[in-house]
Amino acid sequence: MIRYQLLAVGFWVARNKYSVDLVSDPSLTLRIISSIEFTVVVIIYSLFRKNPEKCSYFNALGRSIVGLISGAFINALGAIALGAPIGMQSLTKTIHWSLLMSVFTFVPATAVFGASWTDWHRVFASMKPAGNIEYMIFVPAYGAIVGGWFGAWPMPLDWERPWQEWPICVCYGAIGGYIVGQIVSLSLMFFIRKHKNLKLA
Repeated sequence: MIRYQLLAVGFWVARNKYSVDLVSDPSLTLRIISSIEFTVVVIIYSLFRKNPEKCSYFNALGRSIVGLISGAFINALGAIALGAPIGMQSLTKTIHWSLLMSVFTFVPATAVFGASWTDWHRVFASMKPAGNIEYMIFVPAYGAIVGGWFGAWPMPLDWERPWQEWPICVCYGAIGGYIVGQIVSLSLMFFIRKHKNLKLA
């Protein structure tokens, strides 16, 4: 529940402290939201790292930073391959969007799994998360990706609205998908826990 509030805090800070939003200044707004979300995601998910006796909390923090950078690079390449503008005017918007998507998709998994290819493959490729934390990583990540994809649909329409510019509607879609993913993963956790309790009885 705290993660929904963080997104709201990010938008509130952008609006009330800097007087910007995604439409008026996408880069600054995305930087604020990403910074707030990244800080809390890293702190929370590093607590649930695999093999805590071998990987210290600070190692998990460090690999989260590496995950942020590598995830942003992969997201930026994917966005450009799918048609994101690559001009100098759009470069900062693409970088900040990629950082936000990396916080949604790569950072939680990097904090928990590190470089464990078997865990990454099992959770993301095979879609077989095991346990509550893995559901909290898996479902919101896919929600953000699918939400961003659906958010991109209004961009080519000729309505000529300011929110149709890159990456505004994609960000709204990704954030919406991420929130829906959080709700679904929470519901799945309760359902699985209830199902296990029924089996034990």
